[in-house]
Amino acid sequence: MDANLGDEVKQFPPTLEVGRTGLKRSGGYVQDEFLPQLRGRNAVKVYREMAENSPVLGAWIYTVTQLLSQVEWRVEPASQKPEDRQNAEFVEQAMDDMEHSWGDFVSEACTMLVYGWSVHEIVFKRRLGLWATNPAQKSKFEDGKLSWRKFAIRGQESLLRWVFDRNGDVLAMVQMPAPWYEKIVLPMRRCLLLRPRLNKNSPEGHSLLRTAYRPWFMIKRFEEIEAVGIERDLTGLPVAYVPPNVLNPKPGSDDAKMLAAVKQAVQAVRRNEQEGLVWPLAYDDDRNLQYDFKLLTSGGSRQFNIDGVIQRYETRMLMSVMADFIMTGHENNGSSYALHTDKSGIFRTGVNGIAKAIADPINRKAIPQLFKLNGMQPAELPHLVPNDVDPPDLNQLAAFISSTSSAGMQWFPDGELEKFIRDAARLPQVDEDILQARSDQQRQSVILASAQQKMEAMQMDMQAAQAQQGLVQGEQQIAGTEQNQQLQAQQAQQEAPQPPAKPGAKKPAAKGGK
Repeated sequence: MDANLGDEVKQFPPTLEVGRTGLKRSGGYVQDEFLPQLRGRNAVKVYREMAENSPVLGAWIYTVTQLLSQVEWRVEPASQKPEDRQNAEFVEQAMDDMEHSWGDFVSEACTMLVYGWSVHEIVFKRRLGLWATNPAQKSKFEDGKLSWRKFAIRGQESLLRWVFDRNGDVLAMVQMPAPWYEKIVLPMRRCLLLRPRLNKNSPEGHSLLRTAYRPWFMIKRFEEIEAVGIERDLTGLPVAYVPPNVLNPKPGSDDAKMLAAVKQAVQAVRRNEQEGLVWPLAYDDDRNLQYDFKLLTSGGSRQFNIDGVIQRYETRMLMSVMADFIMTGHENNGSSYALHTDKSGIFRTGVNGIAKAIADPINRKAIPQLFKLNGMQPAELPHLVPNDVDPPDLNQLAAFISSTSSAGMQWFPDGELEKFIRDAARLPQVDEDILQARSDQQRQSVILASAQQKMEAMQMDMQAAQAQQGLVQGEQQIAGTEQNQQLQAQQAQQEAPQPPAKPGAKKPAAKGGK
């Protein structure tokens, strides 16, 4: 039997999808969640209540939204070729030319954190300038190209069901949106489906509040108990005394009506501006009071510290989203600043992952559609890249640069290294032309330095040759000077006058005389 199955598997072509995700669904309704109250539209109601009624979860959502609003979204070209840089500029123009700001889209996209998913319809427009007669075609540009008009959110509460194909891929979202509640089939090929976390490729993703549901549920119940307890501590426990025969009356009798009225009075006791009670005054034959009403108060403190219990569950809720550092300073547990810094760093890493979850569907669907509708088919497409939420520690970065520079690493004017450091430190970027000019300048500096060294070597050789030649000339000059001195001495000797001859001395005979 297994051998036959193996033969069947071998017959499938490699391009055919054989298996299934195993997502539990029926009739377009996802039923993979084991808690019925967290399925489909019920889950939307519960998660909305959690996000809007819990101050702790509201603080987390606000923190994430504000951090993402500070993220710089840049479009990186596929290369530094002129055509690729023009394509990246086209995407930047499309982002800046929508009806809503990019920050508004990011804020709407953050609803996926609460519900686990968000659908945004990609609506296009033709760029016909600022003064186009059709408001839907207004643009900063007038080149007639198709561009993004808006990424319109389709509310989670408007979901009716999904349309799946045989392999489990989502084909469409069926809506029944307010105020008309008409059924609308929205094809997913023209939508962005954002999900912070996937689960069996479910279109409803996985809400980041899912693991916080149980702590939230317990807090909700404890707060109700706490409110009732506070009220009862302020008013006291209402106790009514009635005759024994009234406690077991016949249905429809006067005693039954009296017992019902007493119960209603006891339950309605409140301390407010309308407080008061009308109570019957009746005595039996022995002058004993038949009906009485008292407020019992409890002495001493409660056995359980309900405030500590609620705080414990609040911390667990924040732990589920790596944001328990928010409780620092609100609890008396001696938490340190260093621990707070470490936890907030992990939290920022999670927020960076959320930013990437927003950018990926845009890179995979919105940008390719933008180029395809304009008849542009470049070999490589530009892509949207979010910067980190927070820059790294500059002291650590400086220490890193210093240590690597002392080891011989040259950071500047290396364009790529400078760009990386600027990204890490969230510094303004330098234009690519300037970086290229710096690189060319560095190469020219190296060439000039090499040429300068050669020139200095040649000058030293010339100086040595000149010194040698000067030495020879000096020796020759000294020799000539001595020779001149000897000639001058001989000439002076010849020109000197002869001394007079002594008496009786013979004259020297003349040469050639007889």
